[in-house]
Amino acid sequence: MNWSYITPVLLLLVSNVFMTFAWYGQLKFPGTALWILIPVSWGIAFFEYCLAVPANKIGYSVYSAAQLKTMQEIITVSVFAVFSVFYLGEAIRWNHIAAFGCLVAAGFFAFHKWA
Repeated sequence: MNWSYITPVLLLLVSNVFMTFAWYGQLKFPGTALWILIPVSWGIAFFEYCLAVPANKIGYSVYSAAQLKTMQEIITVSVFAVFSVFYLGEAIRWNHIAAFGCLVAAGFFAFHKWA
């Protein structure tokens, strides 16, 4: 098994968990001042960068930049969907699923070998 294909996906998945909490975790604390939220979010985002940068460096040996970016967006929406349901208590609606389907279609076009 060539771990160069799998490692970037796993690193991007975990980095997106950190990113999602850095960007949207504060929504559960509407009364918290921005001067507190911003450094806390930066602190969480530090770990996201520690995973995303190696994911892209390793991934670029086997994926194109366009493929890495498309993969990143699909992972981001997937992580955010779980986060929004279980952390924020929001519902996933049909239009969210349709939008996700469009991203999956983008993945098909990014990864398909065209003649």
